[in-house]
Amino acid sequence: MTQESKQQVDIVVVGLGPAGLLSCLLMGRKGYRVVGIDRWPAPYPLPRAVTMDHEIARFLSSIGINANDDPAIEYYDEPYTWLNGEDNVLFDIDWFSRASDGWRTTYWFNQPDLEDRLRGILTSLPNVELKPGYEVTEMTQDAEGVSLCYKEVRVDESGTRTEILENGREGCLRGRYVIGADGANSFVRKSVGYDYVDLNFYDDWIVVDVTPKVMPEYRSAYFQVCDPKRPTSVVPGGPGRRRWEFMVLPGEDPQELAKPENVWKMLEPFAMTPENARLDRAVAWRFQGKYLENWRAGRALLLGDAAHLMPPFAGEGMCAAVRDVNNLVWRLDLVLQEKAQIQLLDEWSNERRDHVRYYIDFSVNLGRIICVTDSDEASARDCKMLAERAESPAPIAPHQARLGSGTWYSQDERSGRPSIQGVVAYKGGTGLFDDAVGRGWFLLVKCGAEQPFNDEQLRKFSLIGGQVVTVGPRGSGSDVIDLENTYGGWMDEQGIDYLLIRPDFFVAATARSADELRHAFEGISGFISEK
Repeated sequence: MTQESKQQVDIVVVGLGPAGLLSCLLMGRKGYRVVGIDRWPAPYPLPRAVTMDHEIARFLSSIGINANDDPAIEYYDEPYTWLNGEDNVLFDIDWFSRASDGWRTTYWFNQPDLEDRLRGILTSLPNVELKPGYEVTEMTQDAEGVSLCYKEVRVDESGTRTEILENGREGCLRGRYVIGADGANSFVRKSVGYDYVDLNFYDDWIVVDVTPKVMPEYRSAYFQVCDPKRPTSVVPGGPGRRRWEFMVLPGEDPQELAKPENVWKMLEPFAMTPENARLDRAVAWRFQGKYLENWRAGRALLLGDAAHLMPPFAGEGMCAAVRDVNNLVWRLDLVLQEKAQIQLLDEWSNERRDHVRYYIDFSVNLGRIICVTDSDEASARDCKMLAERAESPAPIAPHQARLGSGTWYSQDERSGRPSIQGVVAYKGGTGLFDDAVGRGWFLLVKCGAEQPFNDEQLRKFSLIGGQVVTVGPRGSGSDVIDLENTYGGWMDEQGIDYLLIRPDFFVAATARSADELRHAFEGISGFISEK
């Protein structure tokens, strides 16, 4: 057995799905030495996640992927329609408008193509090394870092498992931190002795991905059929693809139902046949709701499916994983630079746990509406929902959850939520704020308002890379010209003069006066430290 030399790195990422790849990419771009390990020798070639919301589109833009024109991503100008067994509309969800950050509320993508885009970007970072085809077998940690050992694997004859090669390569790593992005069966989570809180929601479904020869036209690009005879979801699967999710009924065998001959029978009502479409995947999948109470164990940080599982009814599973990464990376960077105390990582855990718990509960509640197989119960549900729709027929806007307690000013009702974004002009360039001005800590000061920070606060804000900019209309002499009155209109409506935005695009604080902003900053800046 060949022993590779032990590597000393800053970050070890275990698991190279979207969350792991993004962790490697973002930490690599900050200049850290990163090694990413995955037990699968090659990327998973079939679809898994298929949808993302505007927050994720905004995040992807920060790494050079524009959801509005990327070939792996698409969008539709239609509502998400929920139907009962009689084809009556129970309600619509607004999956077509633009959100307050300038991005569309919902996008659809093919995960293998998106992951390929991420891997392509990673090739430009010489300080990031990916090790596919290695399984982590040991992990220990101390006050200074984490040690991991790994062994080479191969895929077995079934193609569904990996097995350690008896005479394969092996090695060890020493990292300052390890990020566990290694899924529901996380080795990292098991190594630190953590287990999920189980919400006891379990339903078996068959997830089916199809590539039609000619894209079918239905009443809507995406719809939910709440039919007790067989609850079914029909959605896009990314450009050129479609997805169906069929509930497994009581008494049915999920593995039997997932066989191609049975899948094609379920697809018949949707005019999908072996003659006009290719069956890419049909898998029995247990929808469930679980989460971790604590996401940090010493220098081990857990995220994505390693930290939480949710049913896909709200389309927020991968979105939550991306938010985990986006919320973590700026914190970990400050901690590694010794500009922040370790409490900043615990605040990450608290924020993300409560935020993801909202979406798990929301998804589970949607599932309780959908997964009704008793005809009388379904009839009562339909009557109630049809009456509610008659009173309020407009599409329902997707809800924006608030973070758990953490690095934001909790006494401000606008904080802990995603920030607005508008088209601006800045130093000769124009575009959305993120592109024209930048990303990081920003204090936006309304034109005409006094500068709020005292000298000590300004020094601390500068230490973490914070920038203070004035915002106003053309001719105001402001640093940032608010071309569409996005910021001015919102600030007037909210009655505020100050907007403090974090690197993950969440609002840290807003304030009506300079004194109020100074007080808010004192309340959230305790994590900042100096070498």
